[in-house]
Amino acid sequence: MDADEHLRRAGVGLATLLRHFPTREALLEALLRTGFEELTARAAELEAPEAPGEALVTWVRECTAWTTEYRGVTVLMAAAIDDPGSALHASCVALRAAGARLLTRAQEAGAARTDLDGTDLFALVAAVAWLGDQPALAPRADRLFGVVAGALLTGATP
Repeated sequence: MDADEHLRRAGVGLATLLRHFPTREALLEALLRTGFEELTARAAELEAPEAPGEALVTWVRECTAWTTEYRGVTVLMAAAIDDPGSALHASCVALRAAGARLLTRAQEAGAARTDLDGTDLFALVAAVAWLGDQPALAPRADRLFGVVAGALLTGATP
């Protein structure tokens, strides 16, 4: 089904869509905002009860799984993080900060490598999610997630 068919079924004209969402990024931000907010809130939930290393790996797994659901969004997220003019910028910055807090907490507990920062973590999520976007590599994504998660932690296997 093409975009015109989607609009017709929704009872919305192209002019109406463009009036509310003048750019593709604005439309994507509206579609993805809830997911970004849920992942950011999930990071806060994991800060309290979980062991820091376990919390970090859980969040990275959930973030990677969510990102993989939206084929191609990793490229947009990576670009938006460095572009304050992007409609996705604020959401991506908040998501990166949420992951960075979990990473810092795990580092302070001695559960995670200390040579990584929030930007590295964001890039690792994007890289593993990208694997899931590639049909030839998707079957390896879960195993490689384990490799990446193991590399994040100190002295433990996820």
